[in-house]
Amino acid sequence: MRRIFIDRTMPLRGPALAMLCAMAVGGCVSTETHTKTLTELEAAKETSAQLQLQLAGLQQNLDQEAAQRKAAEQQAASLAKEREALAARSSELQSRLDGLEKEKGQLNSELGNVHGQITDLEQKLASGSASAQEEIAKLQKQASTLEANAARIAKEREQLRQEQLQLAATLERERLAKEEEIKRLTRTQEELSKSLQDEISKGNITIQQVRDRLTINMVDRVLFDSGQAQVKPAGIKVLKQVGDVLKTVTDKQIRIEGHTDNVPISSKLQDRFKTNWELSTARATTVVRYLIDQGEVDRQYLSAVGYADTRPLTSNDTDEGRSSNRRIEIVLYPKDLKEIAGQLETDTATSK
Repeated sequence: MRRIFIDRTMPLRGPALAMLCAMAVGGCVSTETHTKTLTELEAAKETSAQLQLQLAGLQQNLDQEAAQRKAAEQQAASLAKEREALAARSSELQSRLDGLEKEKGQLNSELGNVHGQITDLEQKLASGSASAQEEIAKLQKQASTLEANAARIAKEREQLRQEQLQLAATLERERLAKEEEIKRLTRTQEELSKSLQDEISKGNITIQQVRDRLTINMVDRVLFDSGQAQVKPAGIKVLKQVGDVLKTVTDKQIRIEGHTDNVPISSKLQDRFKTNWELSTARATTVVRYLIDQGEVDRQYLSAVGYADTRPLTSNDTDEGRSSNRRIEIVLYPKDLKEIAGQLETDTATSK
């Protein structure tokens, strides 16, 4: 009986083994598919995060461009108002000149009449008229007064003409200075964009020019670790590229601005930075110190200021918004226009 049992079970081993192998293979395929799916899911999440950052950067650029466009419009309105005032002054001077010309004509006419009367009286005096001498004296006095008035008007007219010429020359110098200033700023923007191309392509840095004002916006992670005011090694490289361009700028003031989000300073950092005001100011000052000590930028053109969370670019309600608001801005803005015009004249005279 034992032998018969063994023989009957032997044929069953082949199918059973086949089923077990199929189940094992099926388990292997399922595990590989699951792993591949997880990998694809992680890649999709990473892509989505990158797209979110790019979207936040684009929105930041739009908001910044809108603010700068508004500032440019206000500046253009101010310049237009100043030019209208100068034009009105020039028109007033011309009106006064016309009045003086008319008054001069009247005086010349009166003076001619007086001289004619004097001639008549001199003829009467020669013929023996007793009252002619007194009349001649009165007319001569009147003629002297008229001549003095005519000389005064001529002098005033010349002064007005000179003032009008000076106004026209001032307007032309300032116009040329403004045009040259904008050209130089455009060259500065092109140099910065070329130097910082990698960071710009990542969305970490944006550069915007609105007429005579240039703004370099750097998210804080480019320069600083979270809650720190010491520039990290990767940030030193970026600041060196910026400093190499800024040290050639001599016709602009350069303001370094520190900005934060609205999240309060954590308790473990409050022994160093009580609030975001201290942190934003410390970061701005750190950048200024680097540009002076290592970037060789002239200190007379630099200033530092901390704004904390008072000037957000976008809402602080999202992680992306808070990331955009934590930034360093380097703003190049005009010096006094008359100073620029004077410098332009000096440069022109030197080149001749």
